[in-house]
Amino acid sequence: MTFFKQLSLQINYVFKSLFFLQYIPHAFFYSLKRDRLQRQYLPDPSANPVIQPGKLLQAQAIDRGAYFYFKQAELEISFLTADLVRVNWFPDLPPLPYAVVDRNWETVETTLSEIGNGWAIASDALSVTVGIDGSLKFCDRTGQILRTELPPQRQGEKWVHQAQLRSEERIYGLGERASSLNLRAVKDELQKPKTYQMWNRDPGGRYAPGTDPIYICIPVYLGLHDRGSYLIFYENSFRAEFTFADMAIANFAGGSLRYYMTIGEPSQLSDRYTQLTGRAPLPPRWALGYHQSRWGYRTEANVRQEVKAFQTYNLPLSAVHLDIDCQVGHRAFTIDPKRFPKIDSFTQELAETGVRLIAINNPGIKFSRKSNLFLEGQVLNGFCTYPTGELAIASVWAGAMAFPDFTNPKVRAWWSRQYAYLLDVGVAGFWHDMNEPAAFVSWGDPSLPQVAQHCLEGRGGDHREAHNVYGLLEAEAAYESIRQYRPQQRPFIVSRSGWAGLQRYAWTWTGDTISTWEALRQTVATVVGLGLSGIPYTGPDIGGFQGNPSAELYVRWFQMATFLMFCRTHSSTSVAPRTPWTYGEPYLSIVRSFLQLRYRLMPYFYTLAWEVTQKGYPPVRPLFWFDRRDRSLWDIEDAFYLGDALLVCPVVREKERSRSLYLPQGYWYNFWNDTAIEGGKTIELDSPLEQIPLLVKAGSILPMEEDRQLILHLYPPVKRAEEQRGRGAEENSYQQPPITNYQLPIQNSYTLYTDAGDGYGESRRDRFTLTQYEDSLELTWEQQGNYDFPYQSVQLHVHGVSLQQAWVDDRETPVQGQQLQCHFFHRVRFRCD
Repeated sequence: MTFFKQLSLQINYVFKSLFFLQYIPHAFFYSLKRDRLQRQYLPDPSANPVIQPGKLLQAQAIDRGAYFYFKQAELEISFLTADLVRVNWFPDLPPLPYAVVDRNWETVETTLSEIGNGWAIASDALSVTVGIDGSLKFCDRTGQILRTELPPQRQGEKWVHQAQLRSEERIYGLGERASSLNLRAVKDELQKPKTYQMWNRDPGGRYAPGTDPIYICIPVYLGLHDRGSYLIFYENSFRAEFTFADMAIANFAGGSLRYYMTIGEPSQLSDRYTQLTGRAPLPPRWALGYHQSRWGYRTEANVRQEVKAFQTYNLPLSAVHLDIDCQVGHRAFTIDPKRFPKIDSFTQELAETGVRLIAINNPGIKFSRKSNLFLEGQVLNGFCTYPTGELAIASVWAGAMAFPDFTNPKVRAWWSRQYAYLLDVGVAGFWHDMNEPAAFVSWGDPSLPQVAQHCLEGRGGDHREAHNVYGLLEAEAAYESIRQYRPQQRPFIVSRSGWAGLQRYAWTWTGDTISTWEALRQTVATVVGLGLSGIPYTGPDIGGFQGNPSAELYVRWFQMATFLMFCRTHSSTSVAPRTPWTYGEPYLSIVRSFLQLRYRLMPYFYTLAWEVTQKGYPPVRPLFWFDRRDRSLWDIEDAFYLGDALLVCPVVREKERSRSLYLPQGYWYNFWNDTAIEGGKTIELDSPLEQIPLLVKAGSILPMEEDRQLILHLYPPVKRAEEQRGRGAEENSYQQPPITNYQLPIQNSYTLYTDAGDGYGESRRDRFTLTQYEDSLELTWEQQGNYDFPYQSVQLHVHGVSLQQAWVDDRETPVQGQQLQCHFFHRVRFRCD
């Protein structure tokens, strides 16, 4: 970095520090007031006795399950499906249905039977044993115990729920965590099991690995052990704590003890959980491209210059994001007309080059009678208040702010209307920041007081229950706004905060992480954990938000982010501007090659997005996803699957030019050179600066596109090693491992989804099936849907075998090396060695 650039950054830092000084007095007095009111109004659970259910008195069969009467509690167990059960302890405060979508569940046949010391309620897939003391055991159809729970404890409003963990058991999920992928593996400073807070929190502009909590806390986790895997989701948005040692302990400050339990393979768990909480809608196709952002663009001219530079450097770009520096005094729903004087024509200008403009929005409304938004909110009685009725005012970027109460449906409807004029001038989407909600404080929790009052759909309640759903409900309001004002376009919203069900409305990003190698490594576990918590679309600020990454760190971060669903560079105003060309060559060329690869892979990304709508599977998956029985995969957190075909191995250590990985069972092709690799063991993979290890599962069909041509890359199963004997190395550029139990034919299918890329019109699904015989390959094509095939031609590129001849619908067609050019076909057959 040059001397003048360093000097500029130091001066900028000084000015920013002076800027923050204005918030100190209000933050100090707000913190004092918050603490005083919480001492005065928060209930003291220790003043109440600890109550357990007591003795089981009676069991009664009901529709879908059974009802159990204990001496001091009642329990309802309902089977929503044969492998998904809802457990509800009473007395309780019924949860508001923010997470669970309305669904008419099909009828489930259950049987209730009395056993030794209790009762068993069972379907044909799952049984729940209710002990005489209120303990529960969940078993699969073979009788294997997958989870054992102790009787719950209630103390005033508080619930404590405990379950035994097996010695080898791993725990994954809880939303967004700057933690190990296996949450149980983490210890605190005293080497005690880490306590995970269930309280969405802004960590203050920067966070490092280990920070807890951060922006999205979801009370859902997946348990994995030798006997199977299960998922549990607590429908309780109250502040809570989770710990995982010999016991899994969930400690809720209030609300209900209503939870959902399902069993099965990891894919089945995601399917059931998103069936319950909703699946992400199909995004506009452009959103899967590359996004550029910076806190510090300030003017239309700077954005125009940035976009032009992307064109100059031959870098594809899909969207530019504006931060709060582009607003009028950091106020919600504004773009400064002095610095963006022709915003409507500017958005059109960008759109003509394929670039969309995304505007930021924070939830706070400036506390000023000169603000129409503030006056409207007051008329609606739509702001959060203290128990005294006084508005809860806290400082954020625009100064003293009032906070809309999104648990009031009238407020959500009012908020939805505010997006209209930015949509009218061509803004393509929104990113929601500071919506935990965040506030500037001198100490303590940087949010609204726990005693702040909320409507909660008319029932009433306080911030302990409303806090975690605040960002979720803001995202819902924005989503409904775009659906109403642009009914022919799919909404694009990115939300920093949220709760269970956020996937129905918004994407997210991993927030204000620091620019270090440790943070790069952490990002993999964070993104995978979010996926297992139902959030499929997320990604980091490439290079980290806070700090100035080295060229190598930025390149490695970019290489990883190329294979995440949300791909965006963003950075703080206090650091050097960061773009793909910031570091010059050879780094620019490396970034360009990966960026262009991402766009060639767009058919694969888009089909994964469609799969999310159908099955709820996270596109970015842990390595145990396809083989939960292999313990060696349980703790891998520096590699991930992207869909079924790709295994991505980021480089997360400085100056590393090769890296080791325990490779899952099966056979894999090196994407870069077609080398075939046997799995089930630890291997060493080359990772020069210009590449990261990228593997393709044998048997895969990997779609790409280029110049309106669909390219299907065919990766057949690897042949027997003995079939290669007698052939010189010059005949084969790859090494074949031995294969046992090889049976022919082998068949694999892939469904490619296409449509117009936006809107709600026609679509098509093209199903390709690859079959391998002894000395030939066959590819068949079945088409479904009314949308016209969007490509002018098709190229088939076969990897791992040497092509000799090809027949397209029984007509011999010449091959060019490993490739075949064709158009529509029903069947292609290759003779190969």
